[in-house]
Amino acid sequence: MRSLYIVVVLFFCLSCQEDRLEISSFGTLTGTVVSRDSNTPLENVKISTSPASGIVFTDAAGKFIISNVPIGTYSVQAQKESFIAKFESGVVSPNVITNLVFELLDNNSNNASPETPNLLLPVNNALNEALTVDLDWEVTDADEDDLTFNIKIYNNQNSQVIEVNGLTDSMHNLTNLMYNTKYFWQIEVSDGINPLVLSEVYNFTTLEFPDNRVFYTKKENGNNVIYSINDAGDEFRLTATTENSWRPIKAAGVDKVAYLKSIGSQTHLFTMNLDGTNQLQVTNSVPVNGFNLDDLDFEWKSNNTQLMYSSFDKLYQINIAGDGLTQLYQTTNSNFITEVDWCEQTQQIALKTNNNEGYNVQVFTINTSGALQQMILNSVNGAAGGLDFNFQGDKLLYSYDDSQTENIQYRQLNTNMYL
Repeated sequence: MRSLYIVVVLFFCLSCQEDRLEISSFGTLTGTVVSRDSNTPLENVKISTSPASGIVFTDAAGKFIISNVPIGTYSVQAQKESFIAKFESGVVSPNVITNLVFELLDNNSNNASPETPNLLLPVNNALNEALTVDLDWEVTDADEDDLTFNIKIYNNQNSQVIEVNGLTDSMHNLTNLMYNTKYFWQIEVSDGINPLVLSEVYNFTTLEFPDNRVFYTKKENGNNVIYSINDAGDEFRLTATTENSWRPIKAAGVDKVAYLKSIGSQTHLFTMNLDGTNQLQVTNSVPVNGFNLDDLDFEWKSNNTQLMYSSFDKLYQINIAGDGLTQLYQTTNSNFITEVDWCEQTQQIALKTNNNEGYNVQVFTINTSGALQQMILNSVNGAAGGLDFNFQGDKLLYSYDDSQTENIQYRQLNTNMYL
């Protein structure tokens, strides 16, 4: 009987020891959480277990660790805002590190992209569109997300790209277009979730530019701005109001206008189409310069393939493409060359020169070799100008201030026209 009692007590003691060992045995749970779409680590993901063993959050590398987890089987949950929560099963064993990997899907992973935008107006290949155009399109989205639109517009005249971003309406009023220009436009649509969806590229062409004969300059916002006007009195601005451009001269028989434009501290010759497009800088290394930039003149030459201009006391010619710069003449008395005119029929050049105050005026003609042909005004007092050959080249029109006034304002008191 005593032996039986000892066996029972021993069995009971051993059973108690096994229970205490199971409760006091622990393991470790570790893991990594990444985005399923990009495989990038996710920070601040909430990690919890069932049965509960504590809550932790992932670090910048997407990693977590839960220490001293009682042994057993757990359901481990990973939760982060904007992602779909996920469960993984883990078995914790004594003194063993159990590692789990979570790949979380974005909440919007099942969101569909918008349909391809359908361009409505102007219809593709439309002609004779006005300089103000309504762009109109439509698009559907199965998830009815809030959509935003971007427009990109190119043209066949220059490298300018018009971009309009963040529109919420499927229509946009496009203004200040150029005449006789083909525009290409495309819509980008975004639902804020999926990649941008692009429409087809449509095109339309604007009206032909009217046949204007008169070109002139107006002062706007401190700058000279070049305009043309038609017979009905409609004005057309050709140069930007943010730039200083003046003295437009149309080439006879060629649809080009040459003009002067300020580039930094220098003045250069430019050409453009009659509608203001295709603006091209002609001069580079030798700018236009001399007395009073407002009075400086230049002239088309050689069937309008070249331009003549002055830089202080020198006269140059240059091809309209910007090459072939050649010095034609230099004054013998250090006068500045202010005005020039050219006669195609006689191959003569008329010049007006003056000192740095605009006076000591000479008006004379030379040939293409620079040899003096005729002296018309020789070192006279007062102001002169406005040189213009007749077609035959045997008469020259000019102006002269008969009062012979000379003043720092360069004011003229009694100017008349002479032939």
